[in-house]
Amino acid sequence: MTKAAEPGRPFALPGAGRNLALATLASAVGFWGWTVIAPLGSRYAHQMGLDAAQTGALVAMPVLVGSLGRVPVGVLTDRFGGRLLLSVILAATAPLVLLVALAGSIGSFWLMILFGFLLGAAGTVFTAGIPFAAAWYPAQRRGFATGVFGMGMGGTALSAFLTPRLVQSMGYWPTHVLIAVLLVATAVVVLVGMRESPGWTPVQHGTFGKLLEAAKLPVTWQLCFLYAVVFGGFVSFCTYLPTYLRDIYSFDLTAAGTRTAGFALAAVIARPIGGVVADRIGPRPVVLASLVGVAVLAYIVNLQPSGEVPTGLAFVAMAAALGLGAGGVFAWVGQRAPAGMVGAVTGVVSAAGGLGGYIPPLVMGATYNAAEHSYAIGLMLLVATALLALVLAALVGLRLSRRTERTTATDSP
Repeated sequence: MTKAAEPGRPFALPGAGRNLALATLASAVGFWGWTVIAPLGSRYAHQMGLDAAQTGALVAMPVLVGSLGRVPVGVLTDRFGGRLLLSVILAATAPLVLLVALAGSIGSFWLMILFGFLLGAAGTVFTAGIPFAAAWYPAQRRGFATGVFGMGMGGTALSAFLTPRLVQSMGYWPTHVLIAVLLVATAVVVLVGMRESPGWTPVQHGTFGKLLEAAKLPVTWQLCFLYAVVFGGFVSFCTYLPTYLRDIYSFDLTAAGTRTAGFALAAVIARPIGGVVADRIGPRPVVLASLVGVAVLAYIVNLQPSGEVPTGLAFVAMAAALGLGAGGVFAWVGQRAPAGMVGAVTGVVSAAGGLGGYIPPLVMGATYNAAEHSYAIGLMLLVATALLALVLAALVGLRLSRRTERTTATDSP
Protein backbone atom coordinates (compact mmCIF):
# COMPACT_ATOMS: atom_id res chain seq x y z
CA MET A 1 0.00 0.00 0.00
CA THR A 2 1.27 3.45 -0.85
CA LYS A 3 1.94 5.74 2.03
CA ALA A 4 -0.06 8.97 2.00
CA ALA A 5 1.81 12.18 1.51
CA GLU A 6 1.74 14.95 4.04
CA PRO A 7 0.35 18.25 2.72
CA GLY A 8 3.04 20.23 0.95
CA ARG A 9 5.57 17.38 1.27
CA PRO A 10 5.80 15.29 -1.90
CA PHE A 11 7.24 11.83 -1.50
CA ALA A 12 8.75 9.12 -3.66
CA LEU A 13 7.15 5.72 -4.09
CA PRO A 14 8.64 2.82 -2.10
CA GLY A 15 11.56 1.37 -4.04
CA ALA A 16 12.20 4.61 -5.89
CA GLY A 17 15.74 5.00 -4.57
CA ARG A 18 16.84 1.50 -5.55
CA ASN A 19 15.35 1.72 -9.03
CA LEU A 20 16.79 5.19 -9.60
CA ALA A 21 20.23 3.95 -8.52
CA LEU A 22 20.09 0.96 -10.87
CA ALA A 23 18.88 3.10 -13.76
CA THR A 24 21.75 5.52 -13.13
CA LEU A 25 24.22 2.62 -13.13
CA ALA A 26 22.78 1.41 -16.44
CA SER A 27 23.16 4.89 -17.91
CA ALA A 28 26.77 5.20 -16.72
CA VAL A 29 27.79 1.88 -18.26
CA GLY A 30 25.90 2.69 -21.45
CA PHE A 31 27.63 6.06 -21.72
CA TRP A 32 31.00 4.36 -21.30
CA GLY A 33 30.23 2.08 -24.23
CA TRP A 34 28.85 4.99 -26.25
CA THR A 35 31.99 7.12 -25.86
CA VAL A 36 34.65 4.40 -26.09
CA ILE A 37 36.09 5.82 -29.33
CA ALA A 38 36.73 9.42 -28.22
CA PRO A 39 39.42 8.79 -25.54
CA LEU A 40 41.47 6.91 -28.14
CA GLY A 41 40.90 9.49 -30.88
CA SER A 42 44.52 10.61 -30.87
CA ARG A 43 45.67 6.99 -31.13
CA TYR A 44 43.42 6.39 -34.12
CA ALA A 45 44.46 9.67 -35.76
CA HIS A 46 48.14 8.70 -35.50
CA GLN A 47 47.53 5.07 -36.51
CA MET A 48 45.40 5.91 -39.55
CA GLY A 49 47.03 9.21 -40.51
CA LEU A 50 43.85 11.27 -40.01
CA ASP A 51 43.61 15.04 -40.30
CA ALA A 52 41.59 17.24 -37.91
CA ALA A 53 38.38 17.00 -39.93
CA GLN A 54 38.56 13.21 -40.18
CA THR A 55 39.30 12.89 -36.47
CA GLY A 56 36.32 15.11 -35.68
CA ALA A 57 34.08 12.93 -37.86
CA LEU A 58 35.39 9.75 -36.22
CA VAL A 59 34.81 10.80 -32.60
CA ALA A 60 31.44 12.38 -33.41
CA MET A 61 29.98 9.48 -35.41
CA PRO A 62 28.50 7.52 -32.44
CA VAL A 63 26.66 10.67 -31.39
CA LEU A 64 24.62 10.70 -34.61
CA VAL A 65 22.69 7.46 -34.07
CA GLY A 66 22.64 8.12 -30.35
CA SER A 67 20.76 11.31 -31.21
CA LEU A 68 18.34 10.15 -33.87
CA GLY A 69 17.68 6.85 -32.11
CA ARG A 70 16.46 8.65 -29.02
CA VAL A 71 13.21 9.60 -30.74
CA PRO A 72 11.87 6.06 -31.36
CA VAL A 73 13.37 4.78 -28.10
CA GLY A 74 11.50 7.47 -26.15
CA VAL A 75 8.24 6.37 -27.76
CA LEU A 76 9.00 2.67 -27.25
CA THR A 77 9.73 3.38 -23.59
CA ASP A 78 6.18 4.67 -23.18
CA ARG A 79 5.01 1.36 -24.68
CA PHE A 80 7.34 -1.25 -23.15
CA GLY A 81 8.89 0.47 -20.14
CA GLY A 82 12.38 1.62 -19.24
CA ARG A 83 13.46 -1.67 -17.63
CA LEU A 84 13.16 -3.68 -20.84
CA LEU A 85 14.54 -0.95 -23.09
CA LEU A 86 17.59 -0.34 -20.87
CA SER A 87 18.50 -4.03 -20.74
CA VAL A 88 18.10 -4.46 -24.52
CA ILE A 89 20.20 -1.38 -25.32
CA LEU A 90 23.03 -2.43 -23.01
CA ALA A 91 23.09 -6.00 -24.35
CA ALA A 92 23.06 -4.77 -27.96
CA THR A 93 25.95 -2.38 -27.31
CA ALA A 94 28.37 -5.13 -26.23
CA PRO A 95 29.00 -6.67 -29.69
CA LEU A 96 29.26 -3.19 -31.21
CA VAL A 97 32.12 -2.35 -28.84
CA LEU A 98 33.92 -5.45 -30.09
CA LEU A 99 33.32 -4.48 -33.72
CA VAL A 100 34.85 -1.06 -33.02
CA ALA A 101 37.87 -2.86 -31.55
CA LEU A 102 38.11 -4.95 -34.70
CA ALA A 103 38.09 -1.86 -36.94
CA GLY A 104 40.70 -0.18 -34.77
CA SER A 105 42.95 -3.23 -34.67
CA ILE A 106 43.13 -3.43 -38.47
CA GLY A 107 43.40 0.35 -38.87
CA SER A 108 40.34 0.80 -41.11
CA PHE A 109 38.94 4.33 -40.99
CA TRP A 110 35.79 3.49 -42.93
CA LEU A 111 34.99 0.42 -40.84
CA MET A 112 35.53 2.54 -37.75
CA ILE A 113 33.06 5.11 -39.12
CA LEU A 114 30.52 2.34 -39.86
CA PHE A 115 30.82 0.60 -36.49
CA GLY A 116 30.98 3.94 -34.68
CA PHE A 117 27.73 4.87 -36.40
CA LEU A 118 26.11 1.66 -35.10
CA LEU A 119 27.65 2.15 -31.65
CA GLY A 120 25.51 5.26 -31.38
CA ALA A 121 22.64 2.98 -30.28
CA ALA A 122 24.21 3.03 -26.82
CA GLY A 123 23.42 6.74 -26.54
CA THR A 124 19.69 6.01 -26.48
CA VAL A 125 20.07 4.59 -22.97
CA PHE A 126 19.45 8.08 -21.65
CA THR A 127 16.03 8.39 -23.27
CA ALA A 128 14.89 5.03 -21.92
CA GLY A 129 15.89 5.99 -18.39
CA ILE A 130 14.45 9.50 -18.05
CA PRO A 131 10.74 8.54 -18.12
CA PHE A 132 11.52 5.45 -16.04
CA ALA A 133 13.09 7.59 -13.31
CA ALA A 134 10.46 10.32 -13.53
CA ALA A 135 7.61 7.81 -13.06
CA TRP A 136 8.90 6.93 -9.58
CA TYR A 137 8.61 10.52 -8.31
CA PRO A 138 5.87 13.17 -8.15
CA ALA A 139 6.09 16.17 -10.46
CA GLN A 140 7.56 18.34 -7.70
CA ARG A 141 10.60 16.07 -7.41
CA ARG A 142 11.22 15.11 -11.00
CA GLY A 143 14.01 17.64 -11.28
CA PHE A 144 15.77 15.67 -8.54
CA ALA A 145 14.99 12.31 -10.17
CA THR A 146 16.09 13.26 -13.67
CA GLY A 147 19.10 15.10 -12.26
CA VAL A 148 20.31 12.05 -10.36
CA PHE A 149 19.67 9.81 -13.36
CA GLY A 150 21.57 12.32 -15.46
CA MET A 151 24.63 11.57 -13.36
CA GLY A 152 24.85 8.44 -15.49
CA MET A 153 26.52 10.61 -18.08
CA GLY A 154 29.49 10.20 -15.76
CA GLY A 155 30.14 7.14 -17.90
CA THR A 156 31.92 9.60 -20.17
CA ALA A 157 34.28 10.40 -17.30
CA LEU A 158 34.89 6.68 -16.76
CA SER A 159 35.57 6.28 -20.45
CA ALA A 160 37.94 9.25 -20.64
CA PHE A 161 39.85 8.28 -17.50
CA LEU A 162 39.91 4.49 -17.63
CA THR A 163 39.90 3.55 -21.32
CA PRO A 164 43.39 4.88 -22.23
CA ARG A 165 44.82 3.54 -18.96
CA LEU A 166 43.29 0.12 -19.46
CA VAL A 167 44.62 0.00 -23.01
CA GLN A 168 48.06 0.89 -21.69
CA SER A 169 48.01 -1.68 -18.89
CA MET A 170 45.87 -4.53 -20.31
CA GLY A 171 46.10 -4.04 -24.03
CA TYR A 172 43.72 -2.82 -26.73
CA TRP A 173 41.60 -5.95 -27.22
CA PRO A 174 41.30 -6.97 -23.54
CA THR A 175 40.03 -3.47 -22.71
CA HIS A 176 37.21 -3.67 -25.22
CA VAL A 177 36.32 -7.21 -24.14
CA LEU A 178 36.14 -6.02 -20.52
CA ILE A 179 33.77 -3.18 -21.47
CA ALA A 180 31.59 -5.58 -23.48
CA VAL A 181 31.35 -7.99 -20.53
CA LEU A 182 30.45 -5.11 -18.21
CA LEU A 183 27.65 -4.07 -20.57
CA VAL A 184 26.16 -7.57 -20.65
CA ALA A 185 26.44 -7.97 -16.87
CA THR A 186 24.71 -4.64 -16.29
CA ALA A 187 21.94 -5.61 -18.72
CA VAL A 188 21.27 -8.72 -16.61
CA VAL A 189 21.26 -6.69 -13.38
CA VAL A 190 18.77 -4.24 -14.89
CA LEU A 191 16.47 -6.98 -16.13
CA VAL A 192 16.50 -8.85 -12.81
CA GLY A 193 16.76 -6.03 -10.30
CA MET A 194 14.65 -3.16 -11.68
CA ARG A 195 10.88 -2.76 -11.60
CA GLU A 196 8.58 -0.30 -13.31
CA SER A 197 6.87 2.29 -11.15
CA PRO A 198 3.41 1.23 -9.86
CA GLY A 199 2.16 4.50 -11.31
CA TRP A 200 3.41 3.71 -14.81
CA THR A 201 0.96 2.34 -17.36
CA PRO A 202 2.06 1.29 -20.87
CA VAL A 203 0.68 3.05 -23.90
CA GLN A 204 -1.13 0.22 -25.69
CA HIS A 205 -1.89 1.86 -29.01
CA GLY A 206 -1.08 4.94 -31.02
CA THR A 207 2.55 4.70 -29.89
CA PHE A 208 4.09 6.74 -32.67
CA GLY A 209 1.07 9.01 -32.69
CA LYS A 210 2.40 10.21 -29.35
CA LEU A 211 5.56 11.27 -31.13
CA LEU A 212 3.54 13.39 -33.57
CA GLU A 213 1.62 14.91 -30.67
CA ALA A 214 4.87 15.74 -28.89
CA ALA A 215 6.22 17.31 -32.08
CA LYS A 216 3.20 19.63 -32.21
CA LEU A 217 3.86 21.06 -28.76
CA PRO A 218 5.67 24.43 -28.95
CA VAL A 219 7.43 23.75 -25.66
CA THR A 220 9.02 20.61 -27.15
CA TRP A 221 10.88 22.55 -29.81
CA GLN A 222 11.78 25.39 -27.47
CA LEU A 223 13.36 22.95 -25.03
CA CYS A 224 14.98 21.07 -27.93
CA PHE A 225 17.12 24.06 -28.79
CA LEU A 226 18.06 24.75 -25.17
CA TYR A 227 19.03 21.13 -24.58
CA ALA A 228 20.99 21.03 -27.83
CA VAL A 229 23.16 23.81 -26.43
CA VAL A 230 23.72 22.56 -22.88
CA PHE A 231 23.79 18.78 -23.27
CA GLY A 232 25.15 18.99 -26.79
CA GLY A 233 27.93 21.20 -25.48
CA PHE A 234 28.75 18.61 -22.82
CA VAL A 235 28.83 15.70 -25.27
CA SER A 236 30.86 17.59 -27.86
CA PHE A 237 33.46 18.69 -25.31
CA CYS A 238 33.74 15.16 -23.90
CA THR A 239 34.25 13.67 -27.35
CA TYR A 240 36.55 16.33 -28.79
CA LEU A 241 38.40 17.57 -25.70
CA PRO A 242 41.20 14.95 -25.89
CA THR A 243 41.92 16.09 -29.46
CA TYR A 244 41.66 19.76 -28.47
CA LEU A 245 44.09 19.32 -25.58
CA ARG A 246 46.53 17.53 -27.86
CA ASP A 247 46.40 20.26 -30.50
CA ILE A 248 46.44 23.30 -28.18
CA TYR A 249 48.38 22.12 -25.11
CA SER A 250 50.33 19.12 -26.51
CA PHE A 251 48.97 16.62 -23.95
CA ASP A 252 49.48 12.93 -24.59
CA LEU A 253 46.59 10.42 -24.66
CA THR A 254 46.57 9.62 -20.93
CA ALA A 255 47.01 13.21 -19.75
CA ALA A 256 44.25 14.44 -22.07
CA GLY A 257 41.99 11.62 -20.90
CA THR A 258 42.52 12.51 -17.25
CA ARG A 259 41.56 16.13 -17.86
CA THR A 260 38.56 15.15 -19.96
CA ALA A 261 37.42 12.90 -17.11
CA GLY A 262 37.66 15.87 -14.75
CA PHE A 263 35.56 17.93 -17.15
CA ALA A 264 32.89 15.21 -17.36
CA LEU A 265 32.88 14.69 -13.59
CA ALA A 266 32.24 18.40 -12.95
CA ALA A 267 29.23 18.30 -15.30
CA VAL A 268 27.96 15.08 -13.69
CA ILE A 269 28.06 16.63 -10.22
CA ALA A 270 26.42 19.85 -11.42
CA ARG A 271 23.54 18.17 -13.25
CA PRO A 272 21.55 16.91 -10.22
CA ILE A 273 22.26 20.22 -8.49
CA GLY A 274 20.63 21.94 -11.45
CA GLY A 275 17.62 19.64 -11.14
CA VAL A 276 17.23 20.15 -7.39
CA VAL A 277 17.61 23.92 -7.62
CA ALA A 278 15.08 23.96 -10.48
CA ASP A 279 12.61 22.13 -8.23
CA ARG A 280 13.00 24.90 -5.66
CA ILE A 281 13.19 28.11 -7.68
CA GLY A 282 12.02 26.99 -11.12
CA PRO A 283 13.95 25.86 -14.20
CA ARG A 284 14.11 29.24 -15.91
CA PRO A 285 16.69 30.98 -13.66
CA VAL A 286 18.84 27.85 -13.60
CA VAL A 287 18.93 27.66 -17.40
CA LEU A 288 19.53 31.41 -17.74
CA ALA A 289 22.48 31.31 -15.33
CA SER A 290 23.88 28.28 -17.15
CA LEU A 291 23.79 29.94 -20.56
CA VAL A 292 25.42 33.12 -19.29
CA GLY A 293 28.21 30.98 -17.87
CA VAL A 294 28.63 29.01 -21.11
CA ALA A 295 28.91 32.16 -23.22
CA VAL A 296 31.45 33.84 -20.92
CA LEU A 297 33.55 30.72 -20.40
CA ALA A 298 33.62 29.79 -24.09
CA TYR A 299 35.12 33.20 -24.75
CA ILE A 300 37.69 32.68 -21.99
CA VAL A 301 38.64 29.25 -23.38
CA ASN A 302 39.04 30.90 -26.79
CA LEU A 303 41.78 33.10 -25.26
CA GLN A 304 43.79 29.93 -24.56
CA PRO A 305 44.68 30.71 -20.95
CA SER A 306 48.17 29.54 -20.05
CA GLY A 307 49.05 27.52 -16.97
CA GLU A 308 47.50 24.34 -15.61
CA VAL A 309 45.34 26.01 -12.96
CA PRO A 310 43.72 28.81 -15.04
CA THR A 311 43.07 26.43 -17.93
CA GLY A 312 41.70 23.73 -15.67
CA LEU A 313 39.42 26.15 -13.82
CA ALA A 314 38.03 27.50 -17.09
CA PHE A 315 37.12 24.04 -18.36
CA VAL A 316 35.73 22.84 -15.01
CA ALA A 317 33.57 25.95 -14.73
CA MET A 318 32.37 25.39 -18.31
CA ALA A 319 31.46 21.80 -17.45
CA ALA A 320 29.58 22.90 -14.33
CA ALA A 321 27.61 25.48 -16.32
CA LEU A 322 26.64 22.88 -18.93
CA GLY A 323 25.67 20.36 -16.24
CA LEU A 324 23.49 22.88 -14.40
CA GLY A 325 21.76 23.77 -17.65
CA ALA A 326 21.10 20.13 -18.56
CA GLY A 327 19.52 19.52 -15.15
CA GLY A 328 17.43 22.66 -15.47
CA VAL A 329 16.14 21.87 -18.96
CA PHE A 330 15.02 18.38 -18.02
CA ALA A 331 13.32 19.68 -14.91
CA TRP A 332 11.42 21.86 -17.37
CA VAL A 333 10.53 18.77 -19.43
CA GLY A 334 9.26 16.98 -16.32
CA GLN A 335 7.06 19.91 -15.42
CA ARG A 336 5.71 20.77 -18.87
CA ALA A 337 5.33 17.40 -20.65
CA PRO A 338 1.68 16.24 -20.63
CA ALA A 339 0.83 13.06 -18.72
CA GLY A 340 1.50 9.94 -20.78
CA MET A 341 3.84 11.80 -23.14
CA VAL A 342 6.96 12.15 -21.00
CA GLY A 343 8.75 9.46 -23.00
CA ALA A 344 7.83 10.97 -26.37
CA VAL A 345 8.81 14.51 -25.38
CA THR A 346 11.96 13.17 -23.75
CA GLY A 347 12.86 11.35 -26.95
CA VAL A 348 12.54 14.46 -29.11
CA VAL A 349 14.36 16.74 -26.67
CA SER A 350 17.09 14.17 -26.04
CA ALA A 351 17.59 13.71 -29.77
CA ALA A 352 18.13 17.44 -30.10
CA GLY A 353 20.69 17.29 -27.30
CA GLY A 354 22.52 14.48 -29.04
CA LEU A 355 22.54 16.30 -32.37
CA GLY A 356 23.88 19.30 -30.50
CA GLY A 357 26.80 17.07 -29.55
CA TYR A 358 27.30 15.69 -33.05
CA ILE A 359 27.73 18.91 -34.99
CA PRO A 360 30.36 20.84 -32.92
CA PRO A 361 33.19 18.28 -33.27
CA LEU A 362 32.69 18.42 -37.04
CA VAL A 363 32.79 22.22 -36.92
CA MET A 364 35.85 22.22 -34.65
CA GLY A 365 37.71 19.85 -36.95
CA ALA A 366 36.75 21.77 -40.07
CA THR A 367 37.66 25.22 -38.67
CA TYR A 368 40.88 24.31 -36.86
CA ASN A 369 43.71 26.65 -37.82
CA ALA A 370 46.74 24.37 -37.74
CA ALA A 371 49.19 27.20 -38.47
CA GLU A 372 48.08 29.20 -35.43
CA HIS A 373 46.97 26.20 -33.31
CA SER A 374 43.58 27.87 -32.87
CA TYR A 375 39.95 26.78 -32.57
CA ALA A 376 38.77 30.40 -32.34
CA ILE A 377 36.03 30.14 -34.99
CA GLY A 378 34.37 27.11 -33.37
CA LEU A 379 34.51 28.59 -29.88
CA MET A 380 33.12 31.96 -30.96
CA LEU A 381 30.25 30.15 -32.68
CA LEU A 382 29.55 28.54 -29.31
CA VAL A 383 29.47 31.99 -27.68
CA ALA A 384 26.95 33.21 -30.26
CA THR A 385 24.78 30.09 -29.91
CA ALA A 386 24.72 30.35 -26.11
CA LEU A 387 23.63 33.99 -26.31
CA LEU A 388 20.83 33.09 -28.74
CA ALA A 389 19.69 30.30 -26.40
CA LEU A 390 19.80 32.78 -23.50
CA VAL A 391 17.30 35.02 -25.27
CA LEU A 392 15.06 32.05 -26.07
CA ALA A 393 15.14 30.79 -22.46
CA ALA A 394 14.16 34.22 -21.19
CA LEU A 395 11.23 34.41 -23.64
CA VAL A 396 10.05 30.85 -22.98
CA GLY A 397 10.16 31.32 -19.22
CA LEU A 398 8.29 34.61 -19.46
CA ARG A 399 5.59 33.11 -21.67
CA LEU A 400 5.09 30.12 -19.39
CA SER A 401 4.92 32.38 -16.33
CA ARG A 402 2.21 34.53 -17.94
CA ARG A 403 0.25 31.42 -18.99
CA THR A 404 0.39 30.11 -15.41
CA GLU A 405 -0.82 33.45 -14.07
CA ARG A 406 -3.77 33.44 -16.51
CA THR A 407 -4.67 29.87 -15.55
CA THR A 408 -4.54 30.71 -11.85
CA ALA A 409 -6.70 33.76 -12.36
CA THR A 410 -9.26 31.75 -14.34
CA ASP A 411 -9.42 29.02 -11.70
CA SER A 412 -9.80 31.47 -8.82
CA PRO A 413 -13.31 31.71 -7.31
